[in-house]
Amino acid sequence: MVFGQVVIGPPGCGKTTYCNGMSQFLSLLGRKVAVVNLDPANDALPYECAINIEDLIKLSDVMAEHSLGPNGGLVYCMDYLEKNIDWLEGKLKPLIEDHYLLFDFPGQVELFFLHSNARSVINKLIKKLNLRLTAVHLIDAHLCCDPGKYVSALLLSLSTMLHLELPHINVLSKIDLIENYGNLAFNLDFYTDVQDLSYLQHHLEQDPRSAKYRKLTKELCDVIDDFGLVNFSTLDIQDKESVGNLVKLIDKSNGYIFSSIDSSAVEFSKIAAAPLDWDYYRTAAVQEKYMKDDEFVQQTSRMQ
Repeated sequence: MVFGQVVIGPPGCGKTTYCNGMSQFLSLLGRKVAVVNLDPANDALPYECAINIEDLIKLSDVMAEHSLGPNGGLVYCMDYLEKNIDWLEGKLKPLIEDHYLLFDFPGQVELFFLHSNARSVINKLIKKLNLRLTAVHLIDAHLCCDPGKYVSALLLSLSTMLHLELPHINVLSKIDLIENYGNLAFNLDFYTDVQDLSYLQHHLEQDPRSAKYRKLTKELCDVIDDFGLVNFSTLDIQDKESVGNLVKLIDKSNGYIFSSIDSSAVEFSKIAAAPLDWDYYRTAAVQEKYMKDDEFVQQTSRMQ
């Protein structure tokens, strides 16, 4: 049984940086890590790549040969990978005995909530190689500063969760830079726990562009609330405590914490039901560390 992560998210959210930092962190924990680059547009990798899709197909070649733009080219590359899945399986087989896998996927979000090719690739690998994978969906934390963008991020996260049908963790990345984008309208836990979205209506109406679509936004927020699936963890990839807390959550979601246990069903149930001891670090400690005290006072006054 092999464990790993499917790292996805919009362009610029920090997927490649995440894979680099996560591979180093897991290596320090004693795990043998193999990073698999499945982004044919990523030609400047900061990490040592065990498998690179550019050995199979290059985005630049596809765009030149078929007169496609970058988006169409990426869809073509994923289709090509799906049809040549045997190539990827052959590359992975020598690694699955003792490696933890990190899959670095392209940043084109349509691949993960609309098209079926990326999902098909993942499902075939899971079935044929007996993989246990968690989708780690990175969202740039600065989107929380704009209510409209935050709602869009929620919709993207929800759509991706429903489309991929994997154990799924949504992550607000670059949380250490959140104060660089302006003040939040509410405390951080409002955004991580996706609390009552009706409170966003007033702030959305302050923007003339958003006010025009007030009814549509309300209905979309109701859909998100009705599903009740989306919440966020936070991450500063340069903070070992932040990375460690996220690893705990990932290990529980894909079953890695059970891999070294040879015990009864009762013991497994105890571990599965036990809460993770990091709720404080997910919200209050993060807010205290990365946001100024005067911002807390302003946010508290807005809630009262």
